[in-house]
Amino acid sequence: HLVESGGGLVQPGESLRLTCKVSGLTFSNYIMVWARQVPGKGLERVCGIHTDETTDCADSVKGRFAISRDNSRTTVYLQMNSLKPEDTARYYCTTAYGLRSEPSTYTLGGPGTQVTVSW
Repeated sequence: HLVESGGGLVQPGESLRLTCKVSGLTFSNYIMVWARQVPGKGLERVCGIHTDETTDCADSVKGRFAISRDNSRTTVYLQMNSLKPEDTARYYCTTAYGLRSEPSTYTLGGPGTQVTVSW
């Protein structure tokens, strides 16, 4: 069970921190990823974090977004800075086979959280 939160409406250049609370699995054993989707477009990988806390982010967000995890809270976070209008999307967290697994392999289990970046 995954529940994403923290989205909202912000202006370009502002920041948001997304939270994903995970239950029903041994969280520390899983690679976690954040992905996003715009209506009419495919799912896009954003950032992933391995069980050893190695991280990898898509080039489009590298240097602006950071993923982290707290195994004691079974929670994964996405810190998003310097947001741009093109970051507008619904954001989801999920488990993955690898940090760079194809989004087609993801199984989305949560409702996602909407991020809108606009003046």
